[in-house]
Amino acid sequence: MSEPNPYKSDDYEWGPGQQAGTPGYGYPQSPSYQPTLPEGVPVPQAYPAPPQVGGPLLVLGDITVVGDQIITPAGPMPLKGAVWNAMDMTRNEEKISTTGIVLACVFVAFCGLGLLFLLMKEQRTTGFVQVTVTSGGKYHSAMIPAMRPDTIHWVMGQLNYARSLSI
Repeated sequence: MSEPNPYKSDDYEWGPGQQAGTPGYGYPQSPSYQPTLPEGVPVPQAYPAPPQVGGPLLVLGDITVVGDQIITPAGPMPLKGAVWNAMDMTRNEEKISTTGIVLACVFVAFCGLGLLFLLMKEQRTTGFVQVTVTSGGKYHSAMIPAMRPDTIHWVMGQLNYARSLSI
């Protein structure tokens, strides 16, 4: 990239014309940094830094309760007066296990007793628990994956603790 262009023609150059004494595309050269605020004026932060009073009290997905604030990707929210909700979007699936099907095929010759292996079922929980929090004019929703059937009970316990902190 630092080598000169071998195809450059001396008689014609495309692009905006350059005036003598001005660098790059006819614009006057400006300093690399121009302060926009007078010296001594503090630059405002996007979000104030949350007070760190020990570790977090509660973590639900990407929602964290620290001190008297709720920290989310949408920004910090006041803990006092927060409204917490949860929606169970999980489902339990039940199917015949692969082991039961294999054993049924192997033992079907013994007077049909192998068919009892088809009663072997395996249960699987899939889906999410959606947790929402609203406070200070902001709203945030977190999706917590359900790995076990009791995930909703754990989330509701954490949610009730968060509600007790919000009073």
